[in-house]
Amino acid sequence: MNYKTIEVTSASGVASLTLNRPEKRNAISYELIEELLAALAEVAASPALVLILTGRGKAFCSGMDLENLKALVGRSAEENQRDSETMARLFRSLAEFPKPTIAAVNGAALAGGCGLATLCDFTLAVPEAKFGYTEVRIGFVPAIVSTFLLRQIGEKSARELLLTGRIIGAEEAHRLGLVNEIVAPEKLLGRAHELADQLLENSPQSIAATKRLLAEYVREERDRQIRSAVRENARIRETQDFREGVTAFLEKRKPRWSGQ
Repeated sequence: MNYKTIEVTSASGVASLTLNRPEKRNAISYELIEELLAALAEVAASPALVLILTGRGKAFCSGMDLENLKALVGRSAEENQRDSETMARLFRSLAEFPKPTIAAVNGAALAGGCGLATLCDFTLAVPEAKFGYTEVRIGFVPAIVSTFLLRQIGEKSARELLLTGRIIGAEEAHRLGLVNEIVAPEKLLGRAHELADQLLENSPQSIAATKRLLAEYVREERDRQIRSAVRENARIRETQDFREGVTAFLEKRKPRWSGQ
């Protein structure tokens, strides 16, 4: 498949998936989501045994593309529901990917980008990397990612990050358990490949079975939580606060919340 927003390469049992919109700080667009889903399916069916996910340029993924964000305000309830289901499918495809995944976070990973960075099995980050679930700042809800975050860092820490929307550095992300290792920028991809080589020494059947087992432990609860998250994700887009939050963000001013 010819991709426009990502780059997929493979060598020696390791597939690399690079978000390739550096001029947009690798922001998430509708096209990027569809291409990520296609690429994940492609790598899952390929001979590659490990997947490395990274970003081109100075950012890993800065969240939603501004043009796509602007378009959300005018979408129908049916479109909002479909968008939410697609994003849930992307996050779940990554979280339950059948092969080991390594995120090499080369810069900012915000909102949906933070989800992509932290849903991988391993997350490596440069010291300058920033992480944040910033949705509440624009009247949105970090609904889908919340079900994964609760298990990763515990309810108290998850509540603090999700409700404040604050941005944290790599050191704090490491302390919370969102990041496995902090790596110098010039060594980031090398360390990712070193870790991939370590994983390649293990039985691929054992790794696949272990990943299936871990996914199965939480499947029933996760199914229920994602259904609720998709519903809330779609519902919030119909509120006045969401429209005001997006408009204020695009106009670079403070929002005037109405609570409606």
